[in-house]
Amino acid sequence: MTPDQVALVQDSFRKVVPIADQAAAIFYDRLFEIAPQVRPMFKDDMAVQRKALMGTLAVVVNGLSDLPSVLPAASALARKHVGYGVEAAHYSLVGAALLWTLEKGLGEAWTSDVAAAWTSAYGMLSGYMINEAYGQQAAE
Repeated sequence: MTPDQVALVQDSFRKVVPIADQAAAIFYDRLFEIAPQVRPMFKDDMAVQRKALMGTLAVVVNGLSDLPSVLPAASALARKHVGYGVEAAHYSLVGAALLWTLEKGLGEAWTSDVAAAWTSAYGMLSGYMINEAYGQQAAE
């Protein structure tokens, strides 16, 4: 990611923060719509899950300026998700739901440059997490 892309992701995420719970609800609604097979993985209170999602996103987005600082947590999270039944193929579904949510939430602020920056950020991080959880072959 370029420094400009990092700035675009961070700036656009700041616009999502005020509507964090609503954005998280939209995200999970979309995820369960496009990937109903993952719904049983979410047994906990969805309010808690939504808060955890937005908290994790905030840490990652803020850490993009110093990526090595967030990679250990991303690795641990990836391995933890394996225990929930998450498969490498699920990452693309989560990415699709995330980008769709951001597009809806940001409206006119969702430009092609912002979309490219988020796509790059998610691709980089999900590739890293897949590699950490399942090995290099799964990440390709």
